[in-house]
Amino acid sequence: MQDLKGKAAFVTGGASGIGLALGRAFAEAGMKVMLADIEAGALADAVKGLEKPGRDVRGVLCDVADAQSVERAASATIAAFGNVHIVCNNAGVAGGGGIDNIALDTWRWVLDVNLMGVLHGIRAFLPHLRAHGEGGHFVNTASLAGLQSNLGFNPYATSKYGVVAMSEGLALQLAPLGIGVSVLCPGFVNTRIWESGRNRPERYGPARPPDPASAAGKLLTHLADLGKAGLDPADVAARTLAAIRAGELYVFTHPEMHGEVTDRFAAIEAAMEESAKRFPRA
Repeated sequence: MQDLKGKAAFVTGGASGIGLALGRAFAEAGMKVMLADIEAGALADAVKGLEKPGRDVRGVLCDVADAQSVERAASATIAAFGNVHIVCNNAGVAGGGGIDNIALDTWRWVLDVNLMGVLHGIRAFLPHLRAHGEGGHFVNTASLAGLQSNLGFNPYATSKYGVVAMSEGLALQLAPLGIGVSVLCPGFVNTRIWESGRNRPERYGPARPPDPASAAGKLLTHLADLGKAGLDPADVAARTLAAIRAGELYVFTHPEMHGEVTDRFAAIEAAMEESAKRFPRA
């Protein structure tokens, strides 16, 4: 999508971090913007911070883990703006992992937000984008953690692998309809994702941070430190906006992490070559 002015965008996780930066970039491009978030106070502040004369920026409460909540947010956005063109399924949380304490409620929470939340956004808006026929674009936020497993046995990486696969498959089916798909795979970005337990719904039980002295606890502390020193969300948003205009599927922001991905691909290629030796085909 080249011409964004006057079109409408919906962004989950829009009250902070990458979501807020995307909302700002869209507003600056002349788009109408609906920020969706589970955190009411932060959402109100985000909308107020983006409001300027001539802009149409609004907010809607939304729990992406709840399909009905996303459907209500979609209906509110369509009622406010008419046709919606860009849908950013961006909301995400970080949850502890590792092999010492496999907490099923944490796994369900992370998968429900990071993976099912993306699906809920697609399901809520895709019929609308297909019906209005003006084209559109989905941006699904994954992570470089969705292309390599350096985090180990972890619900976050598992969810992001799923978002990558979902986006790749969706892109194949939507291309003939004139609807684009991008999967955003950043590395460390300076956001509050490490504090996402603040918005953990009661239905998933209390947050259980890993023991700081455990391997999982030390990894979490290290990752949080890297995140605080990470890329400015505005840079991620600018790269994403360019990808939407260019119709790019994969959106990367951390080329210095290239080696981590190629190491995985090299291991897969080596295994395939070994398979060819053991199971030769004509």
